[in-house]
Amino acid sequence: MTGASNGMGLEAAKLFASKGWHVIAGARRVEKIPVDPQIMALKLDVTDHDSNVNFVESALAKTGRIDVLVNNAGYGEYGPAEEIPMSLIRKQFETNFFGAVELTQLVLPTMRAQKFGRIVNISSIGGDVYMPLGAYYHATKAALQQWSDVLNLEVEPFGIRSICIQPGGTQSSWGNIAFENAKKNLAAQSPYLPLVEAVSAGMESFMKNAPTSADLAKIFYKAATDVKPQLRYFNAFSDKVMVKVARHHQKLFYHVMRRMIKHFEQTTKNLDQ
Repeated sequence: MTGASNGMGLEAAKLFASKGWHVIAGARRVEKIPVDPQIMALKLDVTDHDSNVNFVESALAKTGRIDVLVNNAGYGEYGPAEEIPMSLIRKQFETNFFGAVELTQLVLPTMRAQKFGRIVNISSIGGDVYMPLGAYYHATKAALQQWSDVLNLEVEPFGIRSICIQPGGTQSSWGNIAFENAKKNLAAQSPYLPLVEAVSAGMESFMKNAPTSADLAKIFYKAATDVKPQLRYFNAFSDKVMVKVARHHQKLFYHVMRRMIKHFEQTTKNLDQ
């Protein structure tokens, strides 16, 4: 499991361990991975080839097999699409997409030999819906989902499934980091400053009623253990509805987003007065 040092990954590592699983938990901040006899904590940078190879080799040395890979590592490099530096755009794809791709390539030979395996990719409703400032985050999640579906077609004959979980908002540090990045990515005297302030305030209010990371960890476990896994898993019915609207009623979704932005902007102006 990647991204096991906070949020959904941390809670999922704890839950899997409590169910008796041997959890190989990877993260850059290895000291924050839960301490448990069932959890083997490893330093992991999914953007580094040698780190990915070591992670998989260590898992095999410890357990002799790999039944489930949970690709959870990711973050939001938010900001205006015009102003985010290309270096950070590439970093966003290296972390959220290419890291999952390489780790999956590394575990698939073992899973094929076992004639069983499951790749659980933590996407987001943001793979289908979208909002201002998240252009490259949304792009990585859309790429992850398309790749996962193609992979599923290719590996299912070997007893392996590739599936996606699409959380909505979650009570974790993810949102704070994403909007801190949005402010850092603003150019000097940026014309997008009012938009960043408005969307940031709106999302802060929205996140207060979001599910907890522990709630999402239960979805991780269901996706990993269902006898007949689905291609997509959602935590809430409302998340599923939002995805369907964004996919099948594109003009409606666009106008809803425009109205939400105007509402956020007006609310921010009222607070400033």
